[in-house]
Amino acid sequence: MIRDIFLLALFVISLTMMTACAQNDYADLEAFIHSSGDGLHGQIDPLPEVRSHQYFTYEAFDISSPFVPRKNDQAQTITSGIQPDLNRHKEVLESYPLESLSMVGSLQQHDIIFALIKSPDGTLHRVKLGNHLGQNFGKINQISEAEVKLSEIVQDGVNEWTERTSALMLKN
Repeated sequence: MIRDIFLLALFVISLTMMTACAQNDYADLEAFIHSSGDGLHGQIDPLPEVRSHQYFTYEAFDISSPFVPRKNDQAQTITSGIQPDLNRHKEVLESYPLESLSMVGSLQQHDIIFALIKSPDGTLHRVKLGNHLGQNFGKINQISEAEVKLSEIVQDGVNEWTERTSALMLKN
């Protein structure tokens, strides 16, 4: 019984709320919309003229490559004299970038110091002064217990080679 009374009261309240929302008393809103444009006498600027597109034919054969450094003819005739020996037989460790090689130790036999170099495939290689490492024609100049110093020959331009010093430090 109480439940039925509660449901009836709920129905009456919801019906009252629905009828309150159904009233169309928007007279003030409609008056505002009709009077909002009064007194405005503006003018809209005309659209700009559309210009036709100018086409450009790209001919890469007439333009120098952006990936080659620009040098004048006089600078190309002067060379520093440093060049790698391209006819020399490459050693095994020259097929790996220098960053992928690591020094893991050193040893000495009969006054000759060797360095132990680990390649990316996990193989240990024994190198000495004069051996080559890395892909930039690196030649070992000095071996100590803590590092291997080498000089690399890198290409600086079209016909220019420069020498730089690099080192492999002992990995702990």
